[in-house]
Amino acid sequence: MAKLELTVWSALVLCPALALAQGSAYPSRPVHMIIPFAPGGASDFVGRIIQPKMSELLGQQVVIENRGGSSGNIGMEAAAKAEPDGYTVFLGNIGTIAINAAVFRSLSIKPARDFIAVSEVVDVPGVLIANKEFAPNTVKELVAYARANPGKLNYGSPGSGSQNRLEMELLRRAAEMDMVHIPYKGGAGPAVTALIAGETQIMFTTAPSALGFVHGGRLKVLAVTSAKRIAALPDVPTMVESGFPRSVSGSWQGIFVPKGTRRETVDRLFAVAQQVMKVPDVVDRLEKGGVDVVLSASPEAFADFVASETERWGGVAREVGATVD
Repeated sequence: MAKLELTVWSALVLCPALALAQGSAYPSRPVHMIIPFAPGGASDFVGRIIQPKMSELLGQQVVIENRGGSSGNIGMEAAAKAEPDGYTVFLGNIGTIAINAAVFRSLSIKPARDFIAVSEVVDVPGVLIANKEFAPNTVKELVAYARANPGKLNYGSPGSGSQNRLEMELLRRAAEMDMVHIPYKGGAGPAVTALIAGETQIMFTTAPSALGFVHGGRLKVLAVTSAKRIAALPDVPTMVESGFPRSVSGSWQGIFVPKGTRRETVDRLFAVAQQVMKVPDVVDRLEKGGVDVVLSASPEAFADFVASETERWGGVAREVGATVD
């Protein structure tokens, strides 16, 4: 009997120590990174570049899961409802985290409530692209053409509540252009394909989604939305240079984990993100694809940035009356 009591007592003493050891061993199995869009877009481009180095530094394989649909909401919901154990991370972007809540009124996920912000990793500049047969070659020429042909110019987007649509609405209103919006079920795929085919004449999209077609001569770029020119398109002016300072924007991306994830795990992922995004090969590959590395000073700093972006783009969505298709 005494021996049994000793065994039980020993187990009780050792349990906390074992739990602590398991926690400090994170990760002890593969980590899943949910990307809420289909392969081929900016998020997938970024995720697949940082995934190998993340795997190396974590000591476990990082497995990418593309869960596209509903403007990223399907993947976002899956990530938010995952166990908060650090084995599911979410590569969120400006659309899923800062814009969708303002345009999807029935959205069950509230990013500020359901996620912990870990770190921003990149900012993806946008580009104003046009069908190669479209006459205007500059923003100034675009404005003149649109004003001379009211209601005859079509612009595409991944959906009525998308960042690309909001960007165009800001430009359209500032330049007093009457254009027709054509929404598609996806930006990097359907909307860009429609632009190449001539169904639409112009659209905003992310640089990685368009560069291959631009370099291949199938599309042309009128301007970039970043505050300064980008290395991948050094001869293309910014929207600021084109006379539209309010059109500065970028599709930032960052790492998030479900609410309830341990602080130690958040700190580990933050440290890994900092290391990954300073690797020369990672930086070089991203820059060649038109993507800028941007790191947060801390998880708290990233959370503050996300809050400010949510307020900014929520205001734009309300201003233009953006709603879900």
